[in-house]
Amino acid sequence: MWIFDATPLIYLAKVDRLDLVTHLDGDCFVPERIHAEVVTAGLDAGYPDARRIERSIEAGVFEIVSADGNRLWDRLQDSPGLSDADVAVLACADAFDATAVMDESAGRTAAEIEGIETNGTAYLVLLCAKRGHISVAQARETIDSMVDDGWHCAPELYARIVRKLESLED
Repeated sequence: MWIFDATPLIYLAKVDRLDLVTHLDGDCFVPERIHAEVVTAGLDAGYPDARRIERSIEAGVFEIVSADGNRLWDRLQDSPGLSDADVAVLACADAFDATAVMDESAGRTAAEIEGIETNGTAYLVLLCAKRGHISVAQARETIDSMVDDGWHCAPELYARIVRKLESLED
């Protein structure tokens, strides 16, 4: 199972590659708080990526779940550096014994402390290339397009992603 934070949803939607999640093993979930932040508020603001995410939910690619009442939610909700959305992702991942798909370091650090597996947006793109669902060129184009659309990727991480993609070509 996979629990999605806002950033992976937004940037995969911006580059019209939400289809990549259909190649993951297991179900994909979006916490209610992420849905409110990304879809509801995004549609109100007129963001095209919000509509793409909404269509994926309507098509059954993602299911919306709640984190309320979870023990981890209660413990983390006042943690400095974590938004309510981060806490919702972690609480859902904990409740469903799922992998949290998130890019932000504060959330990933909290996940590590709590024993929750995390993977980021780049991991999903690389996994799809490794499994042959997309070509290495398509994976590189996806990463580059996300960066062009504002996805934050430190230069060292970008270099590692490119090296990993190049190793898949061998």
